[in-house]
Amino acid sequence: MGLRQVDMNTPQEGIVIESLTRSIATAVDGINAFATQFAADQALSRSLVDAVELIAGGRGRVVVSGVGKSGHIGRKIAATLASTGTSAYFVHPTEASHGDLGMITSEDLLILLSWSGETVELGNMLAYAKRFNVPVVSLTSNAESLLARNSSVAITLPKVQEACPHGLAPTTSAMLQLAVGDALAIALLERRGFSAQDFKTFHPGGKLGSQLLLVQELAHDGDAIPLLSLGSPMGDAVIQMSSKGFGVVGITDETGKLAGVITDGDLRRHMSHGLLLETVDTVMSHSPRVIKGSALASAAMEIMQAQKVTVLFLVDDTGIPSGILHIHDLLRAGVA
Repeated sequence: MGLRQVDMNTPQEGIVIESLTRSIATAVDGINAFATQFAADQALSRSLVDAVELIAGGRGRVVVSGVGKSGHIGRKIAATLASTGTSAYFVHPTEASHGDLGMITSEDLLILLSWSGETVELGNMLAYAKRFNVPVVSLTSNAESLLARNSSVAITLPKVQEACPHGLAPTTSAMLQLAVGDALAIALLERRGFSAQDFKTFHPGGKLGSQLLLVQELAHDGDAIPLLSLGSPMGDAVIQMSSKGFGVVGITDETGKLAGVITDGDLRRHMSHGLLLETVDTVMSHSPRVIKGSALASAAMEIMQAQKVTVLFLVDDTGIPSGILHIHDLLRAGVA
């Protein structure tokens, strides 16, 4: 059975577009309302700063919990925290009431999400937190709610309009909870000085893992590097370029620093009957494209694409070559 063809030039299309436009505008208005209140309300900004300091100063893990859409957002917040250097996991409040409270220690910290602040299922977690002095950070829209009043830090979000025309389905409110959770995670990341290398530790696989590879992990070193000294005959340069297979040879000065490079393009530009009788000094290009081994592989790809080159020499802090990287090395590793 073939797919039914939909006529996109119907009144129904206009209704759909109007709904989509309204929902997106409502979401934008919700974020703007929070941003405006964050800038003007010292109590709100103070609560977020206090939450960051409380989490950063903790010795245990961050336990996130919530019910319904708040629970789904809580899972995402826990995942973002965990991937950016803050040990965190999600516990469903119902499971917590049936034994999983034992996973929470007095050194841990709770982040509890409830738009109303009166979610019944969170009651046992609050009682447990009180009993064992577990700090609680809450995200709610009701500063006078049971949850807010029993929190170490209560982040009170503005009461925004939901995209749902009935005002029932959590849409804008869920997005706002997610935005605040992401903001906390990134603030903690920056406060800790969480580096790209640290990020790689938690993201070793997939496309992101390949983007976080270091140049030195993909480069060729030792005898694989095509190098000659200043004054060498061009015949030796041709042999080096052919035998090493990179289409380039690096030229070093008397101190061992990379002084220039000769590419197959340089050979074509200087082609003559006497080319092989010349020295590399007269053919090489000065100011070769180089990169540090500690740079990200993704940065090497950006340089190659911007400079329209296929090879980069790795150099140390003194300018001495330590490796060579070909664009094929990046492509094989999935860096593109």
